[in-house]
Amino acid sequence: MGYKTILAVMDTAENARKLGDFTVSLANTFSSHVIGLHMETFAAVPLVAPMEMPDPATVQAVQEVAHQETTDVGRIFDQKMSAEGVSHEWRSFVSSVGYSSNTAVQSARCADIVLARQTSASAMSDSRAELDNFLYESGRPVLLVPHILQQPKPIKRVLVAWNGSREATRAAFDALPFMMAADSVEIFSVGAEDSDVQSGALAGSELASTLARHGINVSVTSQEKAHGLSAEKAIEQRLSDNSIDLLVMGAYGHSRWWEMLFGGVTRTVLDKTTALTLLSR
Repeated sequence: MGYKTILAVMDTAENARKLGDFTVSLANTFSSHVIGLHMETFAAVPLVAPMEMPDPATVQAVQEVAHQETTDVGRIFDQKMSAEGVSHEWRSFVSSVGYSSNTAVQSARCADIVLARQTSASAMSDSRAELDNFLYESGRPVLLVPHILQQPKPIKRVLVAWNGSREATRAAFDALPFMMAADSVEIFSVGAEDSDVQSGALAGSELASTLARHGINVSVTSQEKAHGLSAEKAIEQRLSDNSIDLLVMGAYGHSRWWEMLFGGVTRTVLDKTTALTLLSR
């Protein structure tokens, strides 16, 4: 099993260049077909007094800039995939709502996995909110490349942030192709409570048994919340201490906008992670 169709989000020329190597690496690993997606958005233009009508010259100039970026991104994507011999296709659409459009979402829903680049927390804008909404609504696992990670490397050690939720469950099984190829997988829970099924200390043990039947080398670690150590801090320390290549976790959030999309633990971890991160909801 594997990810045979990858949708790579090429939202800007800079991200297209930096995401190219990761896209090629993933495609080569799973012999995948890659779809490059770019949404060209109708730009908002200030109204001109006194009639409060958009200035035609300004509208045209702004749209020409947007179209040039579409052309540049498409060229970067095609050159990279062609040079590496990767099966690929290019999709670009113009929409007033950008990546929030039904066209973009439907393209993602027919892929095995969505690959995107995570920007720094300071790069908050309407376009990023729009893109994050697209990733959230896609219904597919999303592999985010942190901005600090410049070159792909083999995924040998995987950390699964486990709390028994629906989102965490989806993420764990969406990540099976990565885990089956990894040297080791650790199921990590923080502050798990006792239940009718198992004690908090054994949280994740049943999932570990299931993964082991796939031939995965898996271990289980649980940590109590102590000395004010939050779940996100515990995960952050685990990533640092164990040189994790891939973090697997559920995406939690209810708002359609950036500020609330990946709420709580998810948002905090993503802002600081140095590892590839697979998210599912």
